[in-house]
Amino acid sequence: MVTIPGFLLKRLYVKGSLSNSPEGVQFQLKNSLGSGYAKAMLPVSLDGEEYSMDKTFFNVEGARVPFSSVSDDFHFSIPLNKVITILVGGVSLAPGPHKIAMGFVVPGLGKLRFDVKDEI
Repeated sequence: MVTIPGFLLKRLYVKGSLSNSPEGVQFQLKNSLGSGYAKAMLPVSLDGEEYSMDKTFFNVEGARVPFSSVSDDFHFSIPLNKVITILVGGVSLAPGPHKIAMGFVVPGLGKLRFDVKDEI
């Protein structure tokens, strides 16, 4: 099975995008790597604490979609050179540096994970 190194996956993360919003913590991903999709999501972790996939969302055509909805029939994808916002609902982070980790299951590649550090 082919693997994608974490340092390449980190390129999905938009540095400086971590912020608190009235709805929770959000950050952005931008696909500059190529086409692909995930058939399952893995929980987002902030500073080592995992959050429920029912409370973690991405937007599709203006609709907020929970990570738990991603399946063989409903994929997670980021079109090439497009930005997507990820929201972890009901969470707030203090100013300063934080570690963000996330991952997904990609057909033919398996579980892919990466982590980044960013600052609010």
